[in-house]
Amino acid sequence: MIKRPLYLKQIEPFIDKPVVKILVGIRRAGKSSILTQVRDILEERGAEESQIITVNFESLEYSKIRSREEMIDLMRDLTGGDGRYYVLLDEVQLVDGWDEVVNGLLADGKSDVYITGSNSKLLSTELSTYLTGRYVEIRVYPLSFTEALEFKEARGLELGDLGAEFDEYIWKGGFPILHAFDYSLEDGDKIVEDIYASIIYRDLIERKGIRNTELLARVIRFLFDNVGNVFSAKSVADYFKSELRKVDVETVYKFIELLKEVFVVYEVKRYDVRGKAQLKTQEKYYLGDVGLLYALNGRKDSYRNGVLENIVYLELISKGYDVHIGKNDDKEIDFVVEKKGQKMYLQVALGISSAETRAREFGAFGGIADNYPKYVLTLEQGNGDEENGVVKKYLPEFLRELKKEDR
Repeated sequence: MIKRPLYLKQIEPFIDKPVVKILVGIRRAGKSSILTQVRDILEERGAEESQIITVNFESLEYSKIRSREEMIDLMRDLTGGDGRYYVLLDEVQLVDGWDEVVNGLLADGKSDVYITGSNSKLLSTELSTYLTGRYVEIRVYPLSFTEALEFKEARGLELGDLGAEFDEYIWKGGFPILHAFDYSLEDGDKIVEDIYASIIYRDLIERKGIRNTELLARVIRFLFDNVGNVFSAKSVADYFKSELRKVDVETVYKFIELLKEVFVVYEVKRYDVRGKAQLKTQEKYYLGDVGLLYALNGRKDSYRNGVLENIVYLELISKGYDVHIGKNDDKEIDFVVEKKGQKMYLQVALGISSAETRAREFGAFGGIADNYPKYVLTLEQGNGDEENGVVKKYLPEFLRELKKEDR
């Protein structure tokens, strides 16, 4: 099993501390594998096999445990002996009332608890009631580009030209299973299609009781077609009007909120770099993994700019950066990035060979008076080209060198 040190380093400081460790993220991002790696760390630290309790509520063995009472009985059976236990609970949100049980395990003081879940709101809502101040949440994402390179090296495969490696990643996406084994693009798409279907049908349609599945499918297609584009409620309404459908925009946004809950999409707010304020309109949405786009809509050259932005966004948030899109008067800056009080401004472009494109990308930063780094990230190789303090960077190299969060 290939390790995910980016996440293990976040978990290790909290081992044996009286807080619940929560791994949350999109299905098949690798949460279960990380739990297995936590188990290995616990054994290395001296925990006996009998002390480590692992329960996957999606497995056949525990598929009938769906109520608070059933989970209490299970935990009593598994942790009924003397001594300390390490309780690893996978996809815990499938059990109604799980939060009370986890709170009880914590209150008893004999268990160190780790849980995973695939729904952000379900976890945060319930935890805020029972476990305020007694949990740490760790967001798990599919493999970023740099993690994909680490996976390849861990498999004993030689890395090729950085540009070729990045091109492969662009068309493959980041779901770990696609990088742990050799799959063709076609076979990989089938796997991601199954992941997508599981999220949409099990986590949304069934669990949320969505009846208008046709509208949900259209909302998803609209979001996927507009990856990296700023849009508003009016543009959503206009889209459905063009399809000869009258739709309540509020219903559309409710569906978007549900898609955010299961990490199919992420919302990125706009930030006025002059007024130093977050804006409430004209947000962007990025996908939980670009492979979802290909599984649903296929590979189109028209997606390439949005896909590049999506990849940069996921790399940034996986490494602990806060990300906004920037408004600079009448110009848009792709990303305003901040961590520990330090900022970066980023533009993402396929290339800047034409004078018009160069003027647009470099000019997006015009009038910003601070001294924080400003980069134009492009697939054209070579670094150091500079104009008015804005520096061109080769995008794959920038991602590989991007500092990891010092947690």
